[in-house]
Amino acid sequence: MFDFAVGRTNPETVPVAGLQRAARDAIANEYAELTDYHGKLGHPGLRAAMARRESEREGVDVDPDQLSLMNGSMQAVTLVAEALTQPGDTVICEEFTYSGTIGAYRALGVDMVGLPVDANGMRVDLLEAKLDELGQARKPKFIYALTTYQNPTGVNLAVDRRRQLIDIARRRDIPVVEDNCYGDVHFDGDKPPALFALSDYDKIIYLCSLSKILGPGLRLGYLYAKPDLLDVILARRHDAGGNYLAAAVVAELYKDGVWELTEALNEALKVKKNLVVDGLAEAGADVCVTSNPTGGLFVWVRFPDDVDQGKLLRLTAERNFRYAPGANFHIHGEPVPYLRLAFGHVPDDVIRAGMPVLAQCLREARTSNEALRFATLFD
Repeated sequence: MFDFAVGRTNPETVPVAGLQRAARDAIANEYAELTDYHGKLGHPGLRAAMARRESEREGVDVDPDQLSLMNGSMQAVTLVAEALTQPGDTVICEEFTYSGTIGAYRALGVDMVGLPVDANGMRVDLLEAKLDELGQARKPKFIYALTTYQNPTGVNLAVDRRRQLIDIARRRDIPVVEDNCYGDVHFDGDKPPALFALSDYDKIIYLCSLSKILGPGLRLGYLYAKPDLLDVILARRHDAGGNYLAAAVVAELYKDGVWELTEALNEALKVKKNLVVDGLAEAGADVCVTSNPTGGLFVWVRFPDDVDQGKLLRLTAERNFRYAPGANFHIHGEPVPYLRLAFGHVPDDVIRAGMPVLAQCLREARTSNEALRFATLFD
């Protein structure tokens, strides 16, 4: 099967020997701790390792006692919304964003108000006018942004827009939730700075994950915030803490730092990303354009408006090709002419064989033979 539907990392590069050693040592050293509950912050060793990860990447001090381990970053996404909103409250986010976040916010009755996304990320230049339009009665409870290797588009929020976002949020007294779960899945160029590294604004809530670089099956993510806001969020947590064994194993794996292993994993992911981008450029230049992200696990594909999307789903299903429709990532579920390809877990030879299949399905799903009227992802 050509399975490009779900974002997962590369099973071929799981550090099996390192995890085996780490599990052996973690169990030997911390077997007694497995019989206890460890509260809302979680394993101190992994919190220290993740604080060091953030400090080294961002160049600012990160206090591990302001960092709470989560069962993946989605627990953090949900907890923040539960803590800061009531049904009917408004949240600002990108018009295209992670489908899991959309589902969580819908379930909580959050009114999502979207800003467009372009090649430089969220259109922060439109934020102030949107806030004025909403007025005090619908003042957002927070602004949620996937700032780096945005899911699904793969774009980065430009640094000037990051600063503008923080400035507007501070002046309007609105918390900002930065979801940086793809931050270390990095291929090229400089790593964009996290919002908390650009400002001392005390209402920045930072989310990150180990799912995308190490493995979602570990169910490990974290939330970092200033003490007052962290306490408000954690007051909604009632699970007595996360998976201590998984945290202990990963803390042992990362006891000497995260970067050597992270960079090795990223090398293989970059190869896969290039196979998708180059493969569609060769096989489908007449029928689509793609992103070429500098990190993350996804390629965003734009196709002509005259593609019958129902027919496209049928054609791809017949040929065992799976993808994520663009509507999954639109906050109102609109049938936009985009699709997302997740490449991290797909073998290289399957990627090579799959791109011509997708290109041909797009051709067959069109209702005209007109030449492409666009050359970029965003108008």
